[in-house]
Amino acid sequence: MNRLAPLFSLEGRTAFVTGGNSGIGLAIARALGLAGARLVLSARRGAELDRAVDELAAEGINAEALPLDLTSSDFGAVTDSPDILVNAAGVNLRQPFAEVTAEAFDVHMALHLRAPFLLTQRFAPAMAARGWGRILNIGSLQSFRAFPDSAPYGAAKGGVAQLTRAIAEAWSRQGITCNALAPGFFPTALTAPVFADASRAAALAERTCVGRNGRLEDLHGAAVFLCSDAAAYVTGQILAVDGGFLAK
Repeated sequence: MNRLAPLFSLEGRTAFVTGGNSGIGLAIARALGLAGARLVLSARRGAELDRAVDELAAEGINAEALPLDLTSSDFGAVTDSPDILVNAAGVNLRQPFAEVTAEAFDVHMALHLRAPFLLTQRFAPAMAARGWGRILNIGSLQSFRAFPDSAPYGAAKGGVAQLTRAIAEAWSRQGITCNALAPGFFPTALTAPVFADASRAAALAERTCVGRNGRLEDLHGAAVFLCSDAAAYVTGQILAVDGGFLAK
């Protein structure tokens, strides 16, 4: 009998996952669902959300879709307050610094920073009233260092690290922890230009300590840990799940 299993169980919890239609967001949603959580997936494209819900349902995971434009400041369609908030929606337009427009810069800030901030404002009071909540943000290697043609993305992901600390400072005494994952290179729609170049992908794998790029299931354990009772005394932290990329 595994007597520590209840620490990691999410039975009876509800998780609201932005960007849950694909990539890292869907991978984390799957992990939380496998741990017992009921899922609400949110993103802009309804058809992709429906496919994700069907995919999860085929694995016996309880999920529903809530289409939402996360670059908006109007979250009136979000009525219920979850136990767990995962801010995974993201974009990286990959433009040279000199070609970035004000509009492109603002999209990065709205999606990576303003939406997580406003959703936390919306959900945290009810979490605090229940005395339990988990907020999981998605940082990046660019929360720590710069990459070419990604200045707005890197600036936003640097902000995610500090927003994570700010949320932890504001809410942790009321039972709400806030942490962030900083994934390395994983095959997703955002990183498709990287993985389309086999030599570039191989060079990035070589820069890790493990010797390979990430697989989406590599995120499962860290996500469940940070969203469970097991991480009750962990808050304000940014955990790099990068195969040792930053360590090397």
